[in-house]
Amino acid sequence: MYNKPKNTIRFTREEHDKKGTFTIFENGKPAGKMTYVWAGNNKFIIDHTETFETFSGKGYGKQLVLKGVAYAKSKGVKILPLCPYAKRVMEQDENLRMSIYKN
Repeated sequence: MYNKPKNTIRFTREEHDKKGTFTIFENGKPAGKMTYVWAGNNKFIIDHTETFETFSGKGYGKQLVLKGVAYAKSKGVKILPLCPYAKRVMEQDENLRMSIYKN
């Protein structure tokens, strides 16, 4: 029986001034990205999450949101999910819901 090779997944993070991007790669090819913006020193805004068309349905969007949440938590800041997808992911998980910035 033939075993299908497992996909290799990796993430990168780039940050310039107040804007940043997490990118997910599958076998070296970009599969999706999540962009964010720093608003002051205590607020992390997720403004866009996208899984590229040929990689949809693999859960990469959620993995990107989780990477962003982990990064914000490591900085000790709350998250404002302006991206509707990121907001939905965070609101559906009780542990993530506690990280949402509220006025």
